[in-house]
Amino acid sequence: IPVRLLEHLGLSALSLLLALAIALPVGLFIGHTRRGTALATNLAKIGRAVPSLAVIGIVLPVTAAIDPQLGFKVYPTLVAMVILAIPPILVNAEAGVIGVDADLVESARAMGMREGQVLLSVEIPVAVPIILTGVRSAATQIVATMTLGAIFGSGGLGRVLVEGIAQNDDGKIFGGVVLVASLALVTEALFALLQRTTTSAGLRRPDTTRRSSAVAAT
Repeated sequence: IPVRLLEHLGLSALSLLLALAIALPVGLFIGHTRRGTALATNLAKIGRAVPSLAVIGIVLPVTAAIDPQLGFKVYPTLVAMVILAIPPILVNAEAGVIGVDADLVESARAMGMREGQVLLSVEIPVAVPIILTGVRSAATQIVATMTLGAIFGSGGLGRVLVEGIAQNDDGKIFGGVVLVASLALVTEALFALLQRTTTSAGLRRPDTTRRSSAVAAT
């Protein structure tokens, strides 16, 4: 179990980092410039609509041809998890920046701040609660869905489920379910704590919390 847990955490963390590297800069740019909003929304909807198992099946022949080992067991699952995580990160980053008070942004510009300074010093700090809501949602989804990769030989806690089904071992199946569910709950709690500790005290208002939850739900 410890080995499978470390595999699960490692693959999940790598998937989340890759998704952040892709979606966060794009979401911040779109939110700041207001350009490409419709395109980003449509791409996010497409990403949500595509089943992760289908993505693994589509990507697998290509990655397996490139690398017969990792291309069959690891890369397809990583691609599927990155695609799964991009929509909530992208949408929430965009919505968080767009939701920053326009007067606050104009005041920063009137003080002589450049566009990059406005984004880094004003918009992102104010948008942190909503941005981290998207990251939290993405992380929880990755942890819970990473089990699909075990069907194709990937590591992680999904192997416990696959082995339990193959051996007709109800105890192992139940144990795998409990482990994955517990890890998803712990992930949710840790990111909720991170969201709270990194949010300015002035932004911890009921209306901000409700707005963050509403954005995550969409």
